[in-house]
Amino acid sequence: MKKIFLALLAAAALNAGGFNAAMQEFLAELKTQAKAENANFKEFDAARGERIFKTKSVGKNDQTISCQSCHGTDLTKEATNVFTNKILAPLSPKANPERLTDVREVKKWLKRNFKDVYLREGTAQEKGDVLYFLINQ
Repeated sequence: MKKIFLALLAAAALNAGGFNAAMQEFLAELKTQAKAENANFKEFDAARGERIFKTKSVGKNDQTISCQSCHGTDLTKEATNVFTNKILAPLSPKANPERLTDVREVKKWLKRNFKDVYLREGTAQEKGDVLYFLINQ
């Protein structure tokens, strides 16, 4: 049991390890919030984040969309925002090293994008899950 716990802890550290110090601090805040929202919360999960990112929902302007509707399926490439037709830089930090580095920007876009796709602000767990998914893209 102890070995399983240590393996899970190591996997979690690897996921968070791709973030700069400010983003790791933000993730720690999200974890505290997620635990307050859900006593059963243990850790963020990239697989859950991927499902959130790909799930279609009736969102802004009554359009059926997902995060992929604007960011595309290949996050290492530019994509076109379905609402504004603006070109979006790659979301993948591997293709665009500036992504997921500025906490203020990340907070702003998470809030805005959850509202566009799901018509609500995401929970702390959802935000952390999506960030864990994105850092590995």
